[in-house]
Amino acid sequence: QEPAGAPKQALGRRLATLNRVAAVAFVLGGSLFAVGALLAQLGVGTMKSVNVTYLVGGFFFSLGGYTSILMVVNAARGENGRGTEGPMRWWGYLPHRRDWLSAAVLFAGTLLFAVSLVAAFAQGLTPRQSDGWIWLPDILGCVCFLVSGRLAMLDLGGGHVEVHVHVLAWWVVAINQLGSVLFFLAGIAAFIRPATSAEVDAGLVNWGTFVGAACFAIGGVAQLFDKPTTT
Repeated sequence: QEPAGAPKQALGRRLATLNRVAAVAFVLGGSLFAVGALLAQLGVGTMKSVNVTYLVGGFFFSLGGYTSILMVVNAARGENGRGTEGPMRWWGYLPHRRDWLSAAVLFAGTLLFAVSLVAAFAQGLTPRQSDGWIWLPDILGCVCFLVSGRLAMLDLGGGHVEVHVHVLAWWVVAINQLGSVLFFLAGIAAFIRPATSAEVDAGLVNWGTFVGAACFAIGGVAQLFDKPTTT
């Protein structure tokens, strides 16, 4: 006979594993984005190598976003007395939960980034085409990251944005939100002006992306030490 509390302990181990996967994914995604931005700023390597670095980093960001959703839907097993038993849930629709909305919006943002990152490999795009296929999904992805961070802050504060310096989860969200702001600024600066066929500010694009990505990598490291809880 299975000891009392065993299902909850098994769920706890599963959530801990998912948390590690998400954390490592954000560390790798953030690190690769930072490397890509640094290569672009210093003019090291080809544009293709920079784009490949970003693309691989984007994959890890998407993995982190999807795994964040899995953490919420599996942690919610105890909600309304449903119990904690059963196999891994690979998807769930929980729009009444801020943590699920935050994870879902974040994942959507990573998919928008993916569109932009793939489109960056296209050759001979006009400024209008570059703005439509690369810049637009990128800036929409940045907005999703900002909204996701706001929802995460509201979730931690019980419906209010509060400062909890003694809570590790708050630091993870706060650092990531800073990274999202920097991504957004870099995204705005990446707009291609038709008159010049050049970005608004290439330096801000690269350095904003570099520091923003470093924030996500640092946030991922902090998340490794956070302990997810069941509902």
